[in-house]
Amino acid sequence: MPKPHGEQHKLENVGWLRAAVLGANDGIVSTASLILGVAASHASPSGILVAGVAGLVAGAMSMATGEYISVQSQADSEHAALETERRELHDDPASELHELTGIYMTRGLDKALAGVVAAKLMKHDALGAHARDELGITDVMSARPLQAAFASALSFTVGALLPLLAVLASPKSVLIPVVLLASLLFLAALGGLAAHAGGANVKTGIIRVSFWSALSMGISVGVGAMLATVAQ
Repeated sequence: MPKPHGEQHKLENVGWLRAAVLGANDGIVSTASLILGVAASHASPSGILVAGVAGLVAGAMSMATGEYISVQSQADSEHAALETERRELHDDPASELHELTGIYMTRGLDKALAGVVAAKLMKHDALGAHARDELGITDVMSARPLQAAFASALSFTVGALLPLLAVLASPKSVLIPVVLLASLLFLAALGGLAAHAGGANVKTGIIRVSFWSALSMGISVGVGAMLATVAQ
């Protein structure tokens, strides 16, 4: 029996990586933006900290809820598609064999070989073959709602704690530049790490996340300063 090769593909990280990176990135950007906006309005240090903590809690719960609902909807769709495929395999296996043969023919196999491959795969695991090659559902890419929700909430919390720690370590006179710079450094590191883990270009990942995050935080500072001026 041939031994499985040891090649590792970055695609295996896609499911959990997407939720974790999205959560941490949102945690840093949204919390830092909130803190900077409140600080620019000349709020007290305690008010800034309370706003940041409230943003952390609300954001983590929102991320978990949104991610769960989104991924659960995907899981429901996958389940319904698999149930339909299971019924079709039971009611008309010949048509399903013909369908699978056609799929392999479109991928470059001649009719005879495609028929042999389809027959063997259906004999081994008919539903699995159709799920993978007809529906595009695999174990690696299938929806896992609870895993995605937990990863989003946890990573958002970890990300949001970073600008909060910068607030605690900064005197009010330099709070805005310190939080801004610290958050951008955290985000650049996160973008580079995510790109590396996913096998993408690290420099591109860093530039992308840094640019859009800086824009978001800059707008928040501007809005906070404008509201402070209007309120005076």
